[in-house]
Amino acid sequence: MNETAIPVKDRIRAKLSAALDPVSLDVIDDSDKHANHYVHPGGAGHQGETHFTVKIVSSAFSGKSRVQRHRAINDLLAEEIAGGVHALAIHAKAPGE
Repeated sequence: MNETAIPVKDRIRAKLSAALDPVSLDVIDDSDKHANHYVHPGGAGHQGETHFTVKIVSSAFSGKSRVQRHRAINDLLAEEIAGGVHALAIHAKAPGE
């Protein structure tokens, strides 16, 4: 199956799950809240999937700073960001935080 045919939300979930083995993961598509933004119609190939919130708890974040956590997620999702994800809110925690 062509990867671009897979919804962006599902690709984000799959990539983060595979790389970070999260205790919990919630990927929220916030795109409908931004329907009037310039990039929303068609979403640069994402059919409007442009704004997301990621809430993730993973032991991979233990001992990592907030910046290191965000960089790790941004690196994992570089293809989606380059392909039209306009905004990505990240809430990344280690278990127990």
